[in-house]
Amino acid sequence: MNSNSARRVISLLVLIGCLTAPYECAWAGGDKPPRTETRDDCAHYSPLKQPLFGDLHVHTSYSHDAWVSLQRNDPWDAYRYARGESLAQPDADGDFTVRAQISRPLDFAAVTDHAEYFGELNLCTRDSSQLAYWMPQCMLGRADSFFLRLLAARYWSGLGAAGRESDDDRSFICSVPGANCEAAALTTWKDIQRAAEDHYDRSDACSFTTFIAYEYTDAPEFRNMHRNVIFRNDQVTEQALSVYATGSNQFPKLWQLLRDQCIDGQDRCDVMVIPHNPNLSGGLMFLDPATPQQAQDRVFFEPVVEITQHKGSSECRFDRLAGQGLATTDELCTFEQYESDNLQAMGVLYGELRAEGGRPRSLSEFGRRNMVRNALKDGLALQQQSGVNPFKMGFIGSTDTHNATPGGTEEDSFIGHLGQRDGGYRNVQDHFADNPGGLAVVWAEENSRDSIFAAIRRKETYATSGTRPVVRFFGGYDIATDLCEVTDLAAAGYEGGVPMGGSLAPGASAAAPRFVVNALKDPGAPGREGNDLQRIQIVKGWLDADGATHEQVFDVAGDRANGAWVDSTTCQSTGSGAKALCAVWEDPGFDPRQRSFYYARVLENPSCRWSTRHCLAAGVNPFAGDCRQQAATLTANMQDKAGARGDVYGNCCKQQAAEPFYSPVIQERAWTSPIWYEPAG
Repeated sequence: MNSNSARRVISLLVLIGCLTAPYECAWAGGDKPPRTETRDDCAHYSPLKQPLFGDLHVHTSYSHDAWVSLQRNDPWDAYRYARGESLAQPDADGDFTVRAQISRPLDFAAVTDHAEYFGELNLCTRDSSQLAYWMPQCMLGRADSFFLRLLAARYWSGLGAAGRESDDDRSFICSVPGANCEAAALTTWKDIQRAAEDHYDRSDACSFTTFIAYEYTDAPEFRNMHRNVIFRNDQVTEQALSVYATGSNQFPKLWQLLRDQCIDGQDRCDVMVIPHNPNLSGGLMFLDPATPQQAQDRVFFEPVVEITQHKGSSECRFDRLAGQGLATTDELCTFEQYESDNLQAMGVLYGELRAEGGRPRSLSEFGRRNMVRNALKDGLALQQQSGVNPFKMGFIGSTDTHNATPGGTEEDSFIGHLGQRDGGYRNVQDHFADNPGGLAVVWAEENSRDSIFAAIRRKETYATSGTRPVVRFFGGYDIATDLCEVTDLAAAGYEGGVPMGGSLAPGASAAAPRFVVNALKDPGAPGREGNDLQRIQIVKGWLDADGATHEQVFDVAGDRANGAWVDSTTCQSTGSGAKALCAVWEDPGFDPRQRSFYYARVLENPSCRWSTRHCLAAGVNPFAGDCRQQAATLTANMQDKAGARGDVYGNCCKQQAAEPFYSPVIQERAWTSPIWYEPAG
């Protein structure tokens, strides 16, 4: 048997294994990834990479906003949940009657509690012998009364948005006699490290990977500048570097401190920073770099962006009522959009927005670079000017759960993200704009910290809106036109091009590169079948000779008119789609002189949004002609018998035709990291 024949036999065996268990695809042999830690080699190793599903944005009772929302699950509990165990959660009355559990364990996770109040929350909650424990703000956060804990939430959120500049701006709790916020913060930081170490599988089974991490939480005037700080291994900075160390609205200093205290300051220390929710940043997240060093630091420290999570999607924005988008004509950009552009949009209580700053924003008021696609396009222009593209970012998704429930993204079992504050009916009443969040997917050789971290650093990642399709994306000049028909697509993709997250130089001629995208539907779990696929698109952005940016979306596989929909009384899927889709595509408008990027977007068949399922389960049908009467009757009943306040179920009856973004039926999706084309010179 010659080498080509042997390769095809092996490829066929791999394909059979992938079709029966797509998350267990393996390819024997190859060099092991570099180690920065002591651990066993993984028994399951694939040089052609395997898809690993995780959540890198998780809050527990160690976060102030989770604690005052009656969340009592800690980092150890969060990792147990990620591995498939159930957790008790508070209901709307504050009783722990809800059991939360995911149908499939995750492969990896990171607890990212807010670093800014590690010390204060420790003093408020752990040791009643300390005077600080009995300060009014601490007592409010521990109160049985829902209303009193809301006052505590208002205090902490206001303090966090006040533009902190130094330790002198910390809560007065830190100045109480006997209080030592720095020591208390260090205790919390050490606990977070221990929880990650306790759940990291260092055996050759490599069943679950954790990362030591935290959230850097700056929000000047409630404009979101939050970032998750993810360490590669157990070598980390002495303290979790927070806004107290950098000052407010000075996140480039975070990169500098991480370089000084980790990258250059310690052997084996490596770290990345993942920004999230630019959609709520008020235009601040992706500003032009002030210096060449800032541009280089952003490229190094921020290789990916969290493009979707429970506070909305940040890919792109299209206003259905206005009939236009934010530098786009893509009508699929209505997906899970907040109407406002800052964190005050979350200030809804008893069904009413209580913060004027969170009002809806028109397209003309909305920051162009709040949307990642626009930042990617502008990055091409900045590279043309300076030689560096500061916005060369791959994509991941995550949840931002504040319930210690990493990976809890299933629409039909979504319990909310914020403890009692969105427990039960409060989720529809006060957090209707939220969604279950997304997942981070990496193509890694093995399920270990080094391999996953390296995959994220090279951007070989994709984001999903919460489901688990398996997606590959390659681009190159030696991609065969029949690649979808062969059994060794991945091997040929690596050999003939670059994967998602990679860059292409000009080819030997002016010929256009080809791209291959392959998607397998989410197989689901026992008793929970995954959605069929509807279609695959490729999104292109480019810079023309005059320095103007453009974009275009191409359907490359599947059928947008496949007739699939949902049953309006049961939310069961109707019609069918594809189990797998694949396409080899060549850009018809390729110009070898133009900087450009390409990423794939995979769309599933329509399915009911979580809120539609909640409303139906309560007895209010969003599709019914008498929906408002159903909602009013049930709301009155809840007010009389459950002590509910305000309009409880009115949101169920929002009409898509009257809303700029909302729809009771959604299309779950995946977004691959882009592939960039870099012209000569």
